[in-house]
Amino acid sequence: MDYIIAIDGPSGVGKSTIAKKLSKILKINYIDTGAMYRAIAYKLISNNIPLDNHEKIKEILENTDFTYKSNYLYVDGVKLGKEIRTDEISKGASLVSSYDYVRNHLVAIQRKIGMEGSCVLDGRDVGTIIFPKADFKFYLTASSKERAKRRFLQSERKKGLNLEQVRESIEKRDFDDMNREASPLKKAKDAIEIDSTDKTLKETILEFLSYIRGENNV
Repeated sequence: MDYIIAIDGPSGVGKSTIAKKLSKILKINYIDTGAMYRAIAYKLISNNIPLDNHEKIKEILENTDFTYKSNYLYVDGVKLGKEIRTDEISKGASLVSSYDYVRNHLVAIQRKIGMEGSCVLDGRDVGTIIFPKADFKFYLTASSKERAKRRFLQSERKKGLNLEQVRESIEKRDFDDMNREASPLKKAKDAIEIDSTDKTLKETILEFLSYIRGENNV
């Protein structure tokens, strides 16, 4: 029997890492909903199209093909990876995701893909908007200090940024995501909250699995 796992949470909390691990352990598909917004931002920025050119954005939406193969996103037949993970693309994705028509278009695609079999999806509105009746709904969180530390150690220090600058950037993204009009980031009422601040990756994954496999009475 097919089932859907929804993982929501703020930026830099490790949603994608957890979702990918769960997809491998449970042998189900993984869908990174945020990557679709990044892909749209990437196409706009790569073609020097202003992020507020709504006519062009609508045109790109209508003419972009999204598919997932082996848990990777392919846009117009091209596999996208690190090129959509830059800070510039992150900021662009945050902006275009605030447009109602963009979210409505991509949510419809995400629902269609998600209905093709058991899957785990991560994003900011999976359990509230995309699949409000998902079989398992989680809200993954961690302190902004911890998220900044993780991101700094992973990549940001290479760019010459200090830890406090990374933390400020994360907190600004949190504020923007939680206060936008279109699908603001929030915990679904029936979602299980998991705080990974003081947990290792392995401990966090085991906590997810304990709920999914019914080892916790919820």
